[in-house]
Amino acid sequence: MSLYLRTLQLHAKVYERTDGRLGHRLLGVPTVLLRTTGRKSGQERTSALVYARDGQDFLVVASNGGADRPPAWLLNLEAQPEVGVQLGRERHRATARPVYPDDADYERLMKLCNDNNKNRYAAYRSKTARPIPVVVLTPHA
Repeated sequence: MSLYLRTLQLHAKVYERTDGRLGHRLLGVPTVLLRTTGRKSGQERTSALVYARDGQDFLVVASNGGADRPPAWLLNLEAQPEVGVQLGRERHRATARPVYPDDADYERLMKLCNDNNKNRYAAYRSKTARPIPVVVLTPHA
């Protein structure tokens, strides 16, 4: 396992175990905890992800570091789009909607995310032929 992946896992544990008191920022970028339901296990799964905002919506990118396979959390939310989102100590229920490159709004949303993540998503997109979706997380009122 790479040092980068271990760092991300440690970050998620600190964020979760401190109930958001620590962990909102990672490597200079804001992060959110996304809680999905495992599509096979039915158990809650938590991922720490860089996010951007579009109005009230949170935006996360299913880049998986540019890997040819999508992250498990994307498959989970496609099976069950009702998710939990934690920003710092604030928790919200939200509905997740993946937006793919064929959507008219995709490039605008990806630019928001890429600008917020120090241009890392552009690099990830160049590493794979897999379409990398932006996931819109709309908090419930």
